[in-house]
Amino acid sequence: MSAVFKREFKTYFTSPIGYVVLALIFGLSGFYFFQYNLAGGMADLSYLFSSVLSFMLLLVFPILTMRLMSDDKRQKTDQALLTAPVGLTGIVLGKFAAAVLLFIIGISITLVFAFIIALQVNPDWMLVFGNFFGLLLLGDMVIAIGLFISCLTESQFIAALGTFLASFALLMIDSLGSLFSGSAFMQSVVEFLSVYKRYANFTTGIIQYDDIIFFLSMQALFLFLTVRVLDRKRWN
Repeated sequence: MSAVFKREFKTYFTSPIGYVVLALIFGLSGFYFFQYNLAGGMADLSYLFSSVLSFMLLLVFPILTMRLMSDDKRQKTDQALLTAPVGLTGIVLGKFAAAVLLFIIGISITLVFAFIIALQVNPDWMLVFGNFFGLLLLGDMVIAIGLFISCLTESQFIAALGTFLASFALLMIDSLGSLFSGSAFMQSVVEFLSVYKRYANFTTGIIQYDDIIFFLSMQALFLFLTVRVLDRKRWN
């Protein structure tokens, strides 16, 4: 696993992808921080996190995950990887961990902004860490989804498009509740799958175990599906 992790993380910076991802996160986060907090005179970083969430789902995560598996298939190096002395779970977790680490480096800029605000006023640290932790859990889940989609195709464009559509569906799932207003069961299903409502709990400083378990379970599910797809390809 460690060898795959080091290889994947290094690859982010031997290609433009790592720099593009960090530039997008730093640049757009800095813009919203200046607009809402510095120019607007607000000490609350909730607006920054909510703005960051939308563009990350629709822009950053597709770029971050599009090459994780598809690039190996395109370059025909996937067979060598599958026959390497490392388990399929180690391969998947190594690639996943590399993407997650780059993501953590990117969103850590929000903590820097919090310390800048702390030089003037005392921010609500529970809200800051709640927002950060919620964004981390949600982001890791989308990375796992993007990794799974990347495993299904050798085209980076299709992988990025698939992750974009999956992220867009996550943003729009709350609106489905109104379509099933006459069905209590369907409304409960939509409410259960609503990642935005679960993320919103973190933004208010409320950390609930069921929300944490949901995000971790979804990560585990898509990582498991990725391993199963790789296992099928290895035997085929």
